[in-house]
Amino acid sequence: MRIVAIALVSALALSGCIKETAHYASDKMVRDVAYVHDGPPRISLYTMVNNESGAGAHSALVINASQRVIFDPAGTIKHDVFIEQDDVLYGATPSVLEFYTRAHARKTHHVVIQDLDVSPEITERALQLVRSNGPVASAFCASASSAILRQIPGFEGIGQTMFPNRLAADFAKIKGVREQKLYEYDDADKRVALEAYDPNRIKQK
Repeated sequence: MRIVAIALVSALALSGCIKETAHYASDKMVRDVAYVHDGPPRISLYTMVNNESGAGAHSALVINASQRVIFDPAGTIKHDVFIEQDDVLYGATPSVLEFYTRAHARKTHHVVIQDLDVSPEITERALQLVRSNGPVASAFCASASSAILRQIPGFEGIGQTMFPNRLAADFAKIKGVREQKLYEYDDADKRVALEAYDPNRIKQK
């Protein structure tokens, strides 16, 4: 069993769902950047997929509730514009969310975005769950995301899984889910996109 566990973690490490660093913002910073988006209450599942193998590389949730946040469990994306506390990225303005998405879409990976409009009560429950979840261990991005979703009314059909593609397949079965894919062909190393990005473009809009 130990050998199987080691093999599983090794496979996920190769996929990219391995946390390299930790960054924690203060409570004041989190409050200061809170962003309220005027779109409908929505839960979105982001799945980063390897273009060559088709394997799922990472799972994340975008929750538009009383504020919009990105739950990036065991995520490796680090930049000054991301105000992170316990794997939750706050201040998810349109520009910040676009930057997050496009930094993951590169010549080695594309991003599958699945959107589901729900009630305000559902998004508030999701927001509460991700904020109270705490930091996620390396390689457990899909596990944490699926565990969160399974606690939300209407998402009971989501299976507990370690695999991003399996989570995306379950999410797709929920009535009303809309899906789009983003392909870009920037440098394979997403750190290149992060380093080249101009923070002055980030505005509350």
